[in-house]
Amino acid sequence: MKIYLDNCCYNRPFDDQSQIRIHLETQAKLYVQAQIKAGVYDLVWSYILDYENGKNPYEEKRLAIAPWRTIASSCVAEETEDILTFAESLALKGVKTYDALHISCAVAAQCEYYLTTDKKLLNTPIPEIKIVSPIVFVNEMEG
Repeated sequence: MKIYLDNCCYNRPFDDQSQIRIHLETQAKLYVQAQIKAGVYDLVWSYILDYENGKNPYEEKRLAIAPWRTIASSCVAEETEDILTFAESLALKGVKTYDALHISCAVAAQCEYYLTTDKKLLNTPIPEIKIVSPIVFVNEMEG
């Protein structure tokens, strides 16, 4: 099964862990990553993840996230007309530019799940892909 983790997922372990929701999302995300390394799920990476991670001003975060590109089983390395067109349609629904590009890359790669911790995205209906938090994903896979 192909899955896509957005940039906020990769950064979740660096957030304030004193909040229970953030701590649980972090633990679920780390579990998902362990499952990816074990070959249970196929991770998809994208050029927009490269771009966003490269802009991260915190070297520690950049260096921790960058290796996931090589762990990924596939990468959407280039922008295509289809990716841009779908991203534009998402923007019309109020999805921010980078988020729209992430989702569009995940759809182009035929991912079944898009994992995010972004509340707004979690509440935006996008029928082309199942958008869930790491916690919901683990619950669905383990349930």
